[in-house]
Amino acid sequence: MKIHVIGVGKMGLPMARHLLAAGHAVTVEDPSAERLALAREAGLSVADGLGAAEVVVSSLPHDGALLAVGERVAAQASRGAAWVDTSTVSPGASACVAMACEKTGVQHLRCTVSGNNHMAEAAQLTVMASGPKALHEQLLPLLRCWGPNHFWLGDAEQARLMKLVVNLMIAQTSAMLAEALSLGQKGGLAWEDMWRVIGASAVASPIVKAKSVQLSQHDYTPTFTVGQMNKDIDLILGEAARLQVPLTQTAATRQLMAAAQAQGDGDLDYAAIIRVVQRAAGLNTD
Repeated sequence: MKIHVIGVGKMGLPMARHLLAAGHAVTVEDPSAERLALAREAGLSVADGLGAAEVVVSSLPHDGALLAVGERVAAQASRGAAWVDTSTVSPGASACVAMACEKTGVQHLRCTVSGNNHMAEAAQLTVMASGPKALHEQLLPLLRCWGPNHFWLGDAEQARLMKLVVNLMIAQTSAMLAEALSLGQKGGLAWEDMWRVIGASAVASPIVKAKSVQLSQHDYTPTFTVGQMNKDIDLILGEAARLQVPLTQTAATRQLMAAAQAQGDGDLDYAAIIRVVQRAAGLNTD
């Protein structure tokens, strides 16, 4: 199958590599010369393959990028081609590009993914899809290149909303850790001891376990940055406002993320909001 991938960042590049390894003819594009160099090193062909592609895959950073790419796909992709977008964007922007594609005969499947770049590398992502059910069933062999867990959630923007639901819980987990760990540290508990106990306790969720090795060493090397999480929480709060759902705790977490960014931690892992609460409590962050 001829596949064109738009966006080969931390998530898009391993996803493109898995498609290539499965035997597909894959071309890629990205605005970053550095990312294109990495794509070439991975054996991917850097070319404008949009017009010839049977399937277009995109992994994009925000609504603006989605709207721009959606305009290109609607205008340049061949009639009957499928566009699979994996980005975390607003349901409103997604609905706009879906409508544009429908007018030009391009089929659009929203395929949001849950998991970090390490999980993308290991093909262990969870894929949440919405759009035409028949298209989802047709593309499942391709989607399985990215991970073992697949969910079709409806024929419109359900996948976009589900991704926001999941990311709300991820953001709140970091806020929970920030307060709990700072309380224990201020009371005299050793940092490493707290992580050992948390990892063996009832609150040892998969995401807590995944973060424990790194954070027990005060390592905030990013898998997803504070700045990126701020963008996602803004999408979450925007959708909550539209649906009239009060998200008071999420709004408070957004303020912690804003503080982390203001304090110079915007490019660190989103769990760096732990450092915000530590500083407010007069604690050492190292």
